[in-house]
Amino acid sequence: MYIPKHFKIDDEEVIFDFIENYSFATLFSQHKGEPYATHLPLMLNKSENALYGHFARPNEQWKDAENQQVLAVFQGPHCYISPSWYETMKAVPTWNYVSVHIYGKLEVIEDKKMILDSLNDLVIKYESPDSPYNLNDVEPRFIEGLSRGIVAFKINMTKIEAKAKLSQNHSVERQERVIKHLENTSQHDNIQVASLMKKNLQ
Repeated sequence: MYIPKHFKIDDEEVIFDFIENYSFATLFSQHKGEPYATHLPLMLNKSENALYGHFARPNEQWKDAENQQVLAVFQGPHCYISPSWYETMKAVPTWNYVSVHIYGKLEVIEDKKMILDSLNDLVIKYESPDSPYNLNDVEPRFIEGLSRGIVAFKINMTKIEAKAKLSQNHSVERQERVIKHLENTSQHDNIQVASLMKKNLQ
């Protein structure tokens, strides 16, 4: 990923927090000699420096992704930045966004307990705290049958690239103007980008 120095994120904890908050990723690999992508949630395991996830078994990406150097892209909030918000019209439009790229070797998981644990971790993360649903309460044979329809995997992370393009290369005055305009909209991504820009100015 092209990352000018203004936009590079070096803080590992910031990167890991981002992955946990925006964990629905796009996973790229080579499949039958062509780029191939699957959109799926990935769970971060900090202690193992790894990501966990699973493919639907009919998705043939898993058949040749094992031991490949794969790329997982985590996309955060993004929005259009109009030059009309600046103090001068001698400017061009741009786009603000946050994105993290994770490279690593993909390993297919065969161990049934590891598969169940990774599925349970997903449910725990995404179910609301007051949800009555618990994977451990589901009939074991039903879970086992569904588990045969997936291929679980682990990505051992080898490289991290992280970028936050939030107008850091512009003056504080201009950044404040952008924040004000973004906050005056009702679009969710605009509000999130404005919040991230504010943090940069603190």
